[in-house]
Amino acid sequence: MQLPGSEHRMGNLPCFHQINPIVSQDGDLVIGIFLSLFSVEVNSVIGAELFESPPNKACKPYQWLHKNYQQALALLFAIEEINRDPNLLANISLGFQLYNTYHSDERTLESSLRWLSGQGQPIPNYSCRKQDKSVAVIGGVTSALSVQMGTILDLYKFPQISYGPFDSILSDKVQFPSLYQMAPKDTSLPRGVVHLMVYFEWNWIGLIVSDDMRGENFLWEIRGEMVKKGVCASFTEKISVSERTHMESHDTFMPRIMTSSVKVIVIHGDTDSLMILRHSQFPIFQIEKVWIATSHWDITMRPLHSQGHAFHGALTFSYLTGEIPGFKTFLKTITPSKYPDDALLRGFWLSAFRCPDQPEYPQQQICSPNASLEILPLCSFDVIMSGFSYTIYNTVYAVAWALHEIYARKSEKRSIENEEYLEPYSWQLHSFLKKTQFINNAGDQVFVDEKRRSEAQYAIMNYVFLPNETDALVKVGQFVPKAQVGQDFTICVDAILWDWWDSKIPCAVCSDSCGPGFRKTPLEGQPICCFDCSPCPEGEISTQKDVEHCTKCPEDKYPDKQRDGCLPKVVTFLNVKEPLGMTLAFVAVSLSLLTALVLGVFVKFQETPIVKANNRTLSYTLLISLIFCFLCSLLFIGHPNTVTCLLQQTVFGVVFTMAVSSLLAKTIIVLLAFKGIRPGSRIHMFMHPRMAVYVVLICSGLQVIFCGIWLGTSPPFPEADTHSQYGHIILKCNEGSAFAFYCVLGYIALLALGSFIVAFLARNLPDTFNEAKFITFSMLVFCSVWASFLPTYQSTKGKAMVTVEIFSILASSAGLLGCIFIPKCYVILLKSDRNTQGQIKNK
Repeated sequence: MQLPGSEHRMGNLPCFHQINPIVSQDGDLVIGIFLSLFSVEVNSVIGAELFESPPNKACKPYQWLHKNYQQALALLFAIEEINRDPNLLANISLGFQLYNTYHSDERTLESSLRWLSGQGQPIPNYSCRKQDKSVAVIGGVTSALSVQMGTILDLYKFPQISYGPFDSILSDKVQFPSLYQMAPKDTSLPRGVVHLMVYFEWNWIGLIVSDDMRGENFLWEIRGEMVKKGVCASFTEKISVSERTHMESHDTFMPRIMTSSVKVIVIHGDTDSLMILRHSQFPIFQIEKVWIATSHWDITMRPLHSQGHAFHGALTFSYLTGEIPGFKTFLKTITPSKYPDDALLRGFWLSAFRCPDQPEYPQQQICSPNASLEILPLCSFDVIMSGFSYTIYNTVYAVAWALHEIYARKSEKRSIENEEYLEPYSWQLHSFLKKTQFINNAGDQVFVDEKRRSEAQYAIMNYVFLPNETDALVKVGQFVPKAQVGQDFTICVDAILWDWWDSKIPCAVCSDSCGPGFRKTPLEGQPICCFDCSPCPEGEISTQKDVEHCTKCPEDKYPDKQRDGCLPKVVTFLNVKEPLGMTLAFVAVSLSLLTALVLGVFVKFQETPIVKANNRTLSYTLLISLIFCFLCSLLFIGHPNTVTCLLQQTVFGVVFTMAVSSLLAKTIIVLLAFKGIRPGSRIHMFMHPRMAVYVVLICSGLQVIFCGIWLGTSPPFPEADTHSQYGHIILKCNEGSAFAFYCVLGYIALLALGSFIVAFLARNLPDTFNEAKFITFSMLVFCSVWASFLPTYQSTKGKAMVTVEIFSILASSAGLLGCIFIPKCYVILLKSDRNTQGQIKNK
């Protein structure tokens, strides 16, 4: 290797940024490569002075970017492998010229012109090379640099191959016909980053991107993914890719970032574009933040080794690539003595191993000359091949294979036409380069054609900076976009070291999660990730965290007190085994037996005047009806089924109609008897012996007909009432047609009212021969009971409705029995002396 220009002797430590190329190796064909190896302090020099570097000018301050030196070694390793390979470019040596790139248009233009002119000074449209060996340029660590270099190189049809991050804008062959990109596509990177957020349940994130088109594209894509997964951005900071622009704007973004309450920050950009962030002064105290770095930002790279604590616990997405055989051994064994003419290696060694600065000794001795690069800290050097180095390695081989194909074609043509051997022109490389494909030494398929290139795969690395100032990158997972769902993202949480004092996963949320039993309530004017937690409404539950809407339990279940689960409802009905059901059944049976006993008394004493007085047949009919009235209440007790539901209201309606119509017939007979005894009365014609039977049959027959229509159109049916009583399923009978039910009651009420009116009119007739007063009082009790029943029945639910109806049946029936027959039984059984024909006549 050699340095251009005799004024730069190996014994002196040169100002590398003032030398172009920095280092070169001659060959039959030469590749120009532009790497970012050190940065120079920004100044205000403008105009023609940018192209002048007088020998006596003081060396400007510059900063070594130590980790980028691996890229230069990857270039050297690839060149040496190709030159040793007998099957690739046989008998043709490949050389290179290495330039440093700067983040300024002026410096980039200067380096490009130096490469084109072949002179130490940039001279446009002039080349002093006797024979042009230049075939291609490898460069463009950033999109901005690729564009700046391509503007000049495309004028001369020089193939420019970018090893920087893939940028879809550079794929425009109309605007950049001579530009090729070798980096894998990063279109799935935002999805992988958001997948990581969702996995750790982070939804309150800070975003930092480079202020260029790649940063804008990434910002647009990751915001779209975040919206899909319910992740919000607390802030977005854009960092200028130009150090000059940043210094002129005086933008102090670091205090805003470090004082933010956000716990997780995603940063996207390449290492050189984010030079501003890397050189920013972080606070000396530890700030609990988790950095998620994307594939092209080397988070370990920093100006001072002791500043690594600021990024301790960071997670980075690095390219998942194959291992190039022999490269790690090459790095471990390389020393300045192995390449004595390489001033760049000498300068790197002096800086990386922190050799003492001794300007009084022009022939400065290199400290640790036999040391190995693997002992350097991670911030200075890494023996694991980086993504950039891997791309540079593949790029050099892509150029070599394209040249190999050119020479193979020329060899065939020369053997046929006996032409003279000619060096290929750089523009001839395009047609071969775009078709180049090969399998590299790591076993990976490499395509130059962007359309055939696959998505990048990522290893998720955890950056660890220990208190003893040693650091490391530990693989904790990976993201393979094309893998099956569930296998595309894997991570080992236990292997991640978040900080020195706490191993818990950081909490990066705007609002604490709403636990089961609560729902999220959005805050007005705030992102969806910021919310309050409200208890679920009555009757609803939530079983998961952070639900927006609570759900109702199934019909057969009800919410528990915490409203985070459903409990099975208790199935209940008016059971005869329960105290209430047992009591009602006992009362119904007792009253029916009492009524039967009264009927027996009346049958036994049927020839007595008091029994004969008011039509024995009607008395028997009324007593039998009352027996069934008491017993029909038993249909309402027990497990409802189809049969009982059909019989409940219809039997009740018919037997009560018979009872009331019997009373109506009694009162009509009394009234007609006294009205009909007057001579010439027209009512006498209605005094037929069977007239009472006709009244009962007609009134009851109408009710039977109506109940038949009810059962034929909308009959009652059993149902489970799940809403009337909390935590219970009440089995009951649905009336089917509420209109029919109330019509049945209304008809009974109409008969009762008619009986009451007729009895009221006959109340003052001779007391010995009628019971109008008793009927009037019994009807008053009957009507009072059922008048109270209606509002009570409407206001109750569940078993209470059934209980109210049973109580009304028993109470009204007992009222009829007690008011009409108990006084008569008292006379029959205890005052038999009053129950004689003579006693009645005397009275």
